[in-house]
Amino acid sequence: MKNLSTIDWIALVLVIIGGLNWGVIGFFNLDLLGQILVDASGLSRIVYGLVGLSALYLVFTMKKLARK
Repeated sequence: MKNLSTIDWIALVLVIIGGLNWGVIGFFNLDLLGQILVDASGLSRIVYGLVGLSALYLVFTMKKLARK
């Protein structure tokens, strides 16, 4: 894990944040990111978009990350 690039770490952190948010939505019916970014609906769309792009990035780089 030491050899991960900065973009790998950013993608990993965003996917973890997204996963935790979905867990909270599933268990408690509470959208934490939505509530934190309530006044900035454009910003929340950007954050959700970045989480999705990060997940796609990790899907396509999983083999590379597994070797590291």
